Amino acid sequence: MTKTTAATGFWTGLLCLALAGCAAGKADATGDGLINRIPAAERQDAPDLTGTSLDGKRIRLSDYRGKVVVLNTWASWCGPCRAEARGLERTQRTRQQEGVQVIGVNTRDDQSSARAFEKSFDLSYPSLYDPDGRQLLRLPKGLLNQRIIPFSIVIDRKGKIATVVPNVVSEDQLRTILSPLVQAGRPTDAALR
Repeated sequence: MTKTTAATGFWTGLLCLALAGCAAGKADATGDGLINRIPAAERQDAPDLTGTSLDGKRIRLSDYRGKVVVLNTWASWCGPCRAEARGLERTQRTRQQEGVQVIGVNTRDDQSSARAFEKSFDLSYPSLYDPDGRQLLRLPKGLLNQRIIPFSIVIDRKGKIATVVPNVVSEDQLRTILSPLVQAGRPTDAALR
């Protein structure tokens, strides 16, 4: 093996670990990283993250069962988090009637900076304040590298982890990810009769 081949292998492996933690599931290569879509039969229950929001209200992830939840980690000092904030807010406003709920998880941040971030982007969705990342440690091991933010986890209506985006998530990516999950939970015409 040549030095070039070894170096390429090393950097490819390192990139895999950084972007996705080499998680299982079906990964889709995108311009922004890897999206890990988990088949319904292989989905794990999302942990019941609990705590206080940045505005002091109690948040419990299980209270959103029946909705498709986009759980997005962010910090006020994170440039990529700023890049995705407006798209997440538009997703919340345009898809909430379909049963979609965006929930932020603010981590490694101070509360006043986080509140200023929410105000500057006019965020209407709640954010769990998790400054030391204790709630994030409850995520299944091997799901993703939790040291790299932002990342998003999409949870289906049954409270199971359906998709993992270990990087910035775009509004277009969210549209593609959410559409089948929203459709899967809609009542059929026969059920409405």
